[in-house]
Amino acid sequence: MHQLTYDDIKAATDRITGHVRPVTVSPADPGTIRTTRRGPLDERAEMPCEVWFALEFMQHTGSFKARGAQNFIQAHREAGTLPDAGVTIASGGNAGLACAWAARQQGVRATVFLPAVAPAVKVAGLRALGADVRVVGAEYAEALEACQEFAVSSGALAAHAYDHPLIAAGAGTLLEEIRARIPGLDTVVVSVGGGGLFAGVATAARQHGIRTVAVEPENCRTLNAAIEAGRPVDVPVDSVAVDALGARRATALALHAARHDDVRSVLVPDSEIVRARQELWDRRRVAVEHAAATALAALTASDLPAGATAPGRGYRPQEGERVAVVLCGANTDPGDLVHPAGT
Repeated sequence: MHQLTYDDIKAATDRITGHVRPVTVSPADPGTIRTTRRGPLDERAEMPCEVWFALEFMQHTGSFKARGAQNFIQAHREAGTLPDAGVTIASGGNAGLACAWAARQQGVRATVFLPAVAPAVKVAGLRALGADVRVVGAEYAEALEACQEFAVSSGALAAHAYDHPLIAAGAGTLLEEIRARIPGLDTVVVSVGGGGLFAGVATAARQHGIRTVAVEPENCRTLNAAIEAGRPVDVPVDSVAVDALGARRATALALHAARHDDVRSVLVPDSEIVRARQELWDRRRVAVEHAAATALAALTASDLPAGATAPGRGYRPQEGERVAVVLCGANTDPGDLVHPAGT
């Protein structure tokens, strides 16, 4: 398979600029993210880290997926390879929404296969975009198999939620925008499902000497397990964030991007994901998916030990480190967010 390069991301940037919403960034309140502790004899004044939120949930269709979908369909339009049967994709919801949106812009049909765990809000959004929605199976892998069979029988162009260089390159354009808005960026923190966002962001980040922290739920650890095994492997998927981070295995693109010293792979428990999502609502009135809160949970998890980054558990910035946390999607039902008493 073609390995993702920075040239791919530059080409995607040229292709989709003006067709997607530029990312907005917002600073976290000073002192809300703890840094690593110094030794007891270090008497220097404490220097906090600087954390920014990349508000990519404000993107078209409510997630970063619009970038990859736009790049994929535009590239095929340019090459004259968009069939009359349109495009088809299997998705937990967000990639399907993005594909349907980009397809409608190009005047082609979109057939989207979803697993039964897809939230109703995403199903409704797909139908509003005119997509042919087909619910198949209990998890993403089963919907993907049905999608592949449909592509063969119908002649539709098979897109992918994350495992395609054009999709990952489109996602990587996000890092280019974040870096332009946050000069001197040291680290970018992203949630990982199948690895399309991570592969694109990490490839772009490496070009600029920026560290990438890849965050996964403890029980949806596709990339973490692939790094450990040295190859993509199937893993169980069982998390509150399974609707968006429920891929059974990471892509070869993601594993290739992870095999560098400037990448950290960390895990967080569901309890911390839920808490991070609630804190975003309580403090900023931002309602994001559990998948988006997964990235923030790496920095806010309460059980991290003092000192350097805990092996495999969360991420503690160093003093003075400039960090961007990608809040990647907001296609969620906010009804389960707790409202403070009296409101």
